[in-house]
Amino acid sequence: MTSMAFKPGDDVFTTNVRGTIVDVRATPSGKWVFGVEDANGAVSYFTSKALRLARD
Repeated sequence: MTSMAFKPGDDVFTTNVRGTIVDVRATPSGKWVFGVEDANGAVSYFTSKALRLARD
């Protein structure tokens, strides 16, 4: 788990929205996916390659 750059509570940009990481899971293939909740409350899952930290 040391290679993870994101953790729950992080504010991130996804490929199309800004949101907050609310869930982190491992897939059966061994990849990590991150659940990101947007402003409407919808949660979508992304790999770390599709995320970037939002810095104010």
